[in-house]
Amino acid sequence: MTLNGVVMQDSHTSQMIFRVPELIEFITSSITLEPGDVIATGTPAGVGVGRKPPVFLKPGDRMEVDIERIGGLGNPIEASDTRS
Repeated sequence: MTLNGVVMQDSHTSQMIFRVPELIEFITSSITLEPGDVIATGTPAGVGVGRKPPVFLKPGDRMEVDIERIGGLGNPIEASDTRS
């Protein structure tokens, strides 16, 4: 994952505690996965709050993630609407 072109997180599924097939086997023992389902596995080292100094997203930033053999996705960070 990059933030404004700077690599913040860089990892591979081989670094996960449980392998992907094990995760799928465990999950599907109790539910049926459907097309479009997402399996959230956590995050690799490099999360912003754990950095010194901490790095937080702010309006105008751009996050991009690239997954080998799948593709990439980029998102601009915008200010939230705090009106009630």
